[in-house]
Amino acid sequence: MNVTAAVITVSDKGSRGERVDTSGPMLCGLLKENGYDVVYMAIVPDEIERIKDELIHCADTKHVGLVLTTGGTGFAARDVTPEATLEVIEREARGIPEAMRAASMCVTPRGCLSRGVAGIRGGTLIVNLPGSEKAARENIEAVMDSLSHGMKMLASEGSAECAFTAAQDDKPRHKKEKPSMDQWLHEAKSAPGAEQCGMYLFHNGIVRETARAKVRQHQSGTQPVKGMIFSSDEEKVKAAVAAANAMPGIHYARVWLNEGELSVGDDVMLVLVGGDIRPHVVDALQALVGEIKTNCVQEKEVF
Repeated sequence: MNVTAAVITVSDKGSRGERVDTSGPMLCGLLKENGYDVVYMAIVPDEIERIKDELIHCADTKHVGLVLTTGGTGFAARDVTPEATLEVIEREARGIPEAMRAASMCVTPRGCLSRGVAGIRGGTLIVNLPGSEKAARENIEAVMDSLSHGMKMLASEGSAECAFTAAQDDKPRHKKEKPSMDQWLHEAKSAPGAEQCGMYLFHNGIVRETARAKVRQHQSGTQPVKGMIFSSDEEKVKAAVAAANAMPGIHYARVWLNEGELSVGDDVMLVLVGGDIRPHVVDALQALVGEIKTNCVQEKEVF
C-alpha cells in the first residue's frame, strides 16, 4: 500500500531562517526508506493557529495519510504543538506516544518529559515528535512498524482489513528501497557529536550468487543462489546499534536492513559508523556488522 506522508517542523528559529532544520529532512528520509511517499514539507513558528492551519491543510486539502510534526513538545511556554494537534484531531491514538515515551525512557530518564500526542482526523494520522533530530529518530523508529499496520487499518475503514493483514504477517514482505548514502552522510555530519568524528565508514551488503556454505565452509558442488528471504529482529538491531555507539571513540552508528524476497544483487544492509580515529571506526563497524549478521537477521537462501 502506497501511503502519502507530510513532515511539519515547528520552530520559531527555523521559520525565521536562524536555525538549520535537520529533523525534518531526517524524517523525510526515514519515511521514504519505509515506503511512504513524502508529498509535503513545511516549517512553521511555535504558534497554535499556524500549526493548526498546516495540520488541517495536510488532512483536509492534501488528504495526506500520515503527518509527522517535529518540535514544540516540551515544557517551554511556546511549546504548543500538542495543544494545536488536540484541537484538530477527532480521535486520539494514545498508544503511539505512550510507546515512544517508553522507548525514550530506555535511552534517557528525561524521555518522560515529551508531551507529544497522536490522533486521527478523517483519514489522516497525526503524530507529534520531539524537535531534536536524535530524539525524533528514536521515537519514530520505535513505532514505525506499528504505524504501517495502523495506516492499513485506517485506510480500510473497519476491522476486516486488520484481520486480513494479520493473516498475512507470516508471508514475505516486499523489499525496500535502499536509502541514499549521500543523504545519510549529510545527516550524520549534522548530528550531535559530529564535530568529534574524524571519519565515517560504510558497509553495503548485497545478495551474492555464491552460497554461504561455499564461501564460509569451502563446500564444493553447491548450486548458485537465486535469491534470499531476509528478515530482522528490530529490538536486537537497536541493541546492536546502542552497543556500537558505546564503543570507544564512536559517536554515530546507523543501520538500514532490507526485508522480504530479494534477488541476487539486491541490497541487504547499509551500515554507517562515525568516530574519532580509523582503528576505532573499523573495530566498531566490524563488530556491528558481525552482531547483525550473527544475532539480528534471518537469511534463507533460495536455490
